[in-house]
Amino acid sequence: MKIIWLGHGSFRIESGEKVILIDPWLTGNPVLSEDQHDAAVKDATTILMTHAHFDHSADVVALSKRLKAPVVGQYDVMSWWGETQGIETIGMNKGGTVDIGGGIRVSMVKAEHSSTFGSPDGPRAGGSEVGFMLRLEGKTVYFSGDTDIMADMAWFGEYYNPDIGILSAGGHFTMDMEAAAWAAKKYFNFKTVIPGHYKTFPILAQSAEVLRDGLPGVDVVEPRLMEAIEL
Repeated sequence: MKIIWLGHGSFRIESGEKVILIDPWLTGNPVLSEDQHDAAVKDATTILMTHAHFDHSADVVALSKRLKAPVVGQYDVMSWWGETQGIETIGMNKGGTVDIGGGIRVSMVKAEHSSTFGSPDGPRAGGSEVGFMLRLEGKTVYFSGDTDIMADMAWFGEYYNPDIGILSAGGHFTMDMEAAAWAAKKYFNFKTVIPGHYKTFPILAQSAEVLRDGLPGVDVVEPRLMEAIEL
């Protein structure tokens, strides 16, 4: 398995012939230069979307059309896009699990955030915010999406027992590094933790040092843009 950070909260996961994009944000992403866009999304077979905020959803429809890749996400938005945008979608909801091929199963779990699209008349509801548990290659990856600490993480840890945590930890809009470390230590038994949703803007954390210091014995990997973390 290869996990590749595309900047901000966007990730690419490669497993065999399957390439999964999670919240791919290209247009306006200040971390990912335009000349890196094609490589970032090349050969993607599935797109996962956690919520409707522009920095997670703005490029999803266009990428789905271009790559002929189905989008997996919260039912309300997926059904709307399927009807109006002519893309293949897999709409599901919290508690649901889908098989996306290649021996990969994706379960949708709760997150604690918000989920809106911008419009000329102000924000409009876009389903609800979620995270994902991905089971592949004998491992379970928890992709938190944008979230605060939740009591639900207790049963996530017991029931799914994820080995790898990709945690939004930049602060201001999500957990910060200290909170993510606290949640990881209290609720999970991760072998590897990868921070996300940080470094993009000055208002967000620029280093994962606090996360690393808070999780002794856990392999905290600070991702490098477009460089594969092999697990």
